[in-house]
Amino acid sequence: MTIADIKKNADAKMAKTIEAFKSELQKIRTGRAHPGILDQVSVDYYGSPVPISQVANVTLLDARTISVQPWEKGMGAKIEKAIRESDLGLNPASQGDLIRVPMPALTEERRKDLTKVVRHAGEDAKVAARNLRRDANEQLKKLLKDKLVTEDDERRAQDEVQKLTDRTVTEIDKLVQGKEAEILAV
Repeated sequence: MTIADIKKNADAKMAKTIEAFKSELQKIRTGRAHPGILDQVSVDYYGSPVPISQVANVTLLDARTISVQPWEKGMGAKIEKAIRESDLGLNPASQGDLIRVPMPALTEERRKDLTKVVRHAGEDAKVAARNLRRDANEQLKKLLKDKLVTEDDERRAQDEVQKLTDRTVTEIDKLVQGKEAEILAV
């Protein structure tokens, strides 16, 4: 493995860390509705758990209401039950074959709790980035120990990995600030 391979690998893994953090942030609900909230909710479809988006159209009716239109007549009750039993705290209501999912307004206390959750998730993502830095540095030290690279090359590569880590941490901080602002907006 070369220095370029190690840096490229660290860069790719840090990009994946940011993507994973973004998807984690999407699961944290704000006062506004968005169809992605229901992505982690699974419904029993002929004996196997399937995401709601694979058995129904999930769209927005307005800023605070999600509509779920099942593709099969018998799925409405199962989808409604799956949403109600999820940990999202949502209370769906059926209107014929359309299921309306209103988003309850967040209390001030709940908003503060959610910002703490966002900060904690941000810290976890930063720890993951720092662990990737540590792994890359250990690989660089192994190359140096095996006398495959010079000390200067190893030091330069470590500096570049550090810059990559700093960029990743800065990106995570920006995402945390954006999500906090979104949560605290009334």
